[in-house]
Amino acid sequence: MLSLRINFVKTVADVKRLSQIWKKFNINKLRIYSCKNKDKMIVDLRSDTVTKPTPGMLDAMWSAKVGDDVYGEDETINELEAKAAAMFGMEAAIFCPSGTMTNQIAIKCFTQPLDELIADQTAHVYRYEGGGIAFNSAVSTRLLNGKRGIITAEMIEPEINAENIHFPHTSLVVLENTVNKGGGNCYHLEQIKPTAELCAKRSIKLHLDGARIFNALTFTKDQAADYGKYFDGISVCLSKGLGAPIGSVFLADKQTIKYARRLRKVLGGGMRQAGFLAAAGIYALDNQVKRLQEDHDHAKLLEETLNNCNWVTGVLTVETNINIFDTVKEASYYLQKLAEKGIKASANDVRRIRFVTHLDVHPDQIQHTIDVLKSLNE
Repeated sequence: MLSLRINFVKTVADVKRLSQIWKKFNINKLRIYSCKNKDKMIVDLRSDTVTKPTPGMLDAMWSAKVGDDVYGEDETINELEAKAAAMFGMEAAIFCPSGTMTNQIAIKCFTQPLDELIADQTAHVYRYEGGGIAFNSAVSTRLLNGKRGIITAEMIEPEINAENIHFPHTSLVVLENTVNKGGGNCYHLEQIKPTAELCAKRSIKLHLDGARIFNALTFTKDQAADYGKYFDGISVCLSKGLGAPIGSVFLADKQTIKYARRLRKVLGGGMRQAGFLAAAGIYALDNQVKRLQEDHDHAKLLEETLNNCNWVTGVLTVETNINIFDTVKEASYYLQKLAEKGIKASANDVRRIRFVTHLDVHPDQIQHTIDVLKSLNE
């Protein structure tokens, strides 16, 4: 394999030239490093949403065949939707601009006003989607306190409301895999099966917020195709660990997706020649799933270092690509110290910090971060 280190990419022309090199030499891994000088190195660990398209992905986007998707005529979007649905054993899919939109469409599809959904209290659909559950669907939320965001059938069953005019109708359970605020920990399919059986028994829909589902699959070694056996709906994000610039797909049966297209239009998500974006999603699914283990390995290296820092009071065990740790002083103090060394991170609480590893964080940047973390010991 030919491997190149490119230190500066400044223009679109530079990226086009890199893409030509990519094709000519059949380079499978082209890394773009921010800088060789550690004093000027930027390491962005705020989120895996900050990734930029690789030259191979850009090439796929430039060559995409497009049409008007609102008319169903964008063949690249059609290809992405069929591909994603088949991967997870579902009948159909719809491409949307964001995971928030796919989740909100799913909730609207599976509930009626005055219903109630059940989710963990850390759930993204509850905490980070702008109150959309109430605004878009007029649905209330029953929150559970799972272990690092993982909820079980035993926890869910007592919270299902009886049929009584005083209570909202329980119509949906939402699981999140991986769990963001739980530090990227995962459900195994064997954990999901009892919940799916309970929901089927009680005529309750089950939706998966799979924003980082491929990270979960990388860790658990479960098969994506088996997910369709358990869930009525699945949201799959393409713009986190997979590195696409935008987009998520909502997977369900054909009738649900037909209604989802109406809801996407109502929410302003009907896109036209968006095959350029869908092409990035196809490229991501074909080329950037297997490399996720590298991100997990990087997070484990950071976990090992954090466990030996005397300014860190606790570290959540790493399963995938998220590090969450508690600090002696307020998080803002350490975030400033990290920023002074070119490391960007985010606070999860007053004394809690989150790192997220991704395809634009490379081994020398991880080593730089480790060195800086050690330097903060007092």
